[in-house]
Amino acid sequence: MTTLDLITREDLQKFKAELFAELRSILPATADTAASRKWLRSAEVRKILNISPGTLQNLRNSGQLRFSKVGSMTYYKSEDITTLLEDNVS
Repeated sequence: MTTLDLITREDLQKFKAELFAELRSILPATADTAASRKWLRSAEVRKILNISPGTLQNLRNSGQLRFSKVGSMTYYKSEDITTLLEDNVS
């Protein structure tokens, strides 16, 4: 004869709380910020520089900001963003 184990709603809620607690303890150690990553996406660069998509396009077109395109995604080296900022200090 086999026993039947029932999972209650409370069991699932407890499991969920434990799972999220475990994930929170792991993620801060492995999460990377935009500033620490080597390659950034367009949206991240626009946010860092506080510029519009058109301004970012102008920086690419004028050669002021190098980029790499993979498929439809455009990536920028974080060191190039830093150089751009340092070169434009007044």
